[in-house]
Amino acid sequence: MPELPEVETVKRGLEPVLLGQCISKVELRRANLRFPFPLDFASRVEGMAITHLSRRAKYILVSFQHGETLIIHLGMTGRFTVLSPQDPRNDLGEFYFQVSPSENAEGAHDHVLFTLQNGVRLVYSDPRRFGMMDVSKTTALDQHKLLRDIGVEPLGNALSAAYLAQKFKSKKAPLKAALLDQRIIAGLGNIYVCEALHRANLSPLRHAGTLVKAKSHDPRLDDLVRHIKDILIAAIEAGGSTLQDFVGADGEKGAYQQRFSAYDREGEPCDNNGCKGHIKRITQSGRSTFYCPTCQK
Repeated sequence: MPELPEVETVKRGLEPVLLGQCISKVELRRANLRFPFPLDFASRVEGMAITHLSRRAKYILVSFQHGETLIIHLGMTGRFTVLSPQDPRNDLGEFYFQVSPSENAEGAHDHVLFTLQNGVRLVYSDPRRFGMMDVSKTTALDQHKLLRDIGVEPLGNALSAAYLAQKFKSKKAPLKAALLDQRIIAGLGNIYVCEALHRANLSPLRHAGTLVKAKSHDPRLDDLVRHIKDILIAAIEAGGSTLQDFVGADGEKGAYQQRFSAYDREGEPCDNNGCKGHIKRITQSGRSTFYCPTCQK
């Protein structure tokens, strides 16, 4: 599933295509993705001018001038393709590209087609249909069922060692599970949690509450927060990570997987300074965890 850096990459790719444009037509080629589309979905989106794109956790938010917002989640296999009406040489930005006639043909997994006023078409494809779309009043986004219980953004000032200490106090859940809890941190996923824990020399198996003392917290929480932010920023700059089929809105694959220190490196030597251990893979809550038992305690 695309994680925060991948979703941010897609959002940034769509910005130069969508900002200032008006959606002239919406074509739904099925009644549902993961959930049914609202019955008035097309009528609430058609004719609307796009004023702003943002991201909340793993959701892309497309805001319209009339005070509503399109909420998009890519699920596991969702992606957008931008199709040029004629000549790809235009002023829509670096993420705008031309496709070959074979790519331009309708695909079996092309479920939503947005046509912009300038003739550009934005196609949402999703083979596994785990993505979702909804429309909400912009002023009510914080109370929307998909967004109301989400925690702080990991790249914002709200994520701090003090915040984690408050949330982890007396928590017996494994540290990795606590970090993946979207009610605590928004958008942080399996790949980047593994990477951050490895850099911070913290075991994914230890109880989260063991990092909190009566009147203070373990200083490694400060290191963990710093590594989370550094890794996410670097991953966004690299266009995210591509393990299977993730691509950005420009069709390019992410490159951060080339910098993994733990994730997907089972059996390889640990690259933490002075460590002679090897990366091990275990399963936690149905997900693969990669860590070094030698230096992560």
